[in-house]
Amino acid sequence: MSSLMWYIFDFARKAWADAFANAKNEPEISEKPERFRDFPKVNKQYCIGCGACVASCPSPSAIKLIRDEDSESGEGFTYPVIKLGACIRCGFCAEVCPTDPKTLECGENHLIRPEFNIVPSKRQYLVDDYLCIKCKKCLKQCPVDAISEIDGKVVVDQLKCISCGDCVEVCPVNGAMKAVFVDNLQDQKDLILLCVEYLEDFINSKEEDLRSLEKNGLLQYDVPLSNIWDKALKIIPDEEIALEIITNAVNRLKVRIIDWDKSKCKKCQLCIPDCPTECISFDEKEDTIVREKDRCLRCSICYQTCPFSVIKYFISKFSLDDGENIHVTVKASNLNEDIFMEGAS
Repeated sequence: MSSLMWYIFDFARKAWADAFANAKNEPEISEKPERFRDFPKVNKQYCIGCGACVASCPSPSAIKLIRDEDSESGEGFTYPVIKLGACIRCGFCAEVCPTDPKTLECGENHLIRPEFNIVPSKRQYLVDDYLCIKCKKCLKQCPVDAISEIDGKVVVDQLKCISCGDCVEVCPVNGAMKAVFVDNLQDQKDLILLCVEYLEDFINSKEEDLRSLEKNGLLQYDVPLSNIWDKALKIIPDEEIALEIITNAVNRLKVRIIDWDKSKCKKCQLCIPDCPTECISFDEKEDTIVREKDRCLRCSICYQTCPFSVIKYFISKFSLDDGENIHVTVKASNLNEDIFMEGAS
């Protein structure tokens, strides 16, 4: 009984009550880590609805594309919305955003800094602090001591760097040390867009193969780079730079494909209200469902909604090793795997 009275007395003390009422998180937990950025700021008027930010986000449900309602003055804006509770402030969405000015801003862009370089070079060597593991192999490898550690971050002194590339060769983490082309950034974007459209058109032309692809099946093609090479050199005439940009882009590219066999559509129209860009509609005159491919985000919502598995969803990956042929691999998405392709046969 005396022990119970002691606990009651202890809990009733003013010091304990004050500590309980004014409890706070430790500063190192509540404050933003130094290496993190700010929460993304959205400039929706610049958004082109490409979906690159959504595809790059490593945090589930942190970012999604929405579309405002149309008005008499024009079509509604399509733009990303950030869920602050899920966002980890990594900045990937801003890095991949292709618009200029940026649709997404979240602090310093640590991949491309406009620093002065007295050595003429096609590339600028930069450290991605988010990926860097601080192994310091680049420090030891640099022949001119241009790389150092400052305030816990590995940095490259652009005034000393001779652009030899030894740091990239020795770096054990792919992408931690970057050799960034500093000129003609818009041309680089145009060249990458040329490749993406070429590959997407090629896959879309294989309708019969896509529709006959069995569950867990795989399609493989070799697409000649020569078909777009002349157009690529019109954008960037330097063959070495053009090939390196295309190779780097193709090797990390992932394209989503939506295929829709109208002949098997049951016209239930369940896909129409769920489309975030309103690119799906019903043509009463033609008595058919219509999808505007140019407005489609390939988000897969229609695929998940369709109760008859008429809409099909594919993931395509690519590789370019020999500089001549782009190797294409296409597989059915594992979303709703159990019902995929059963109702449409």
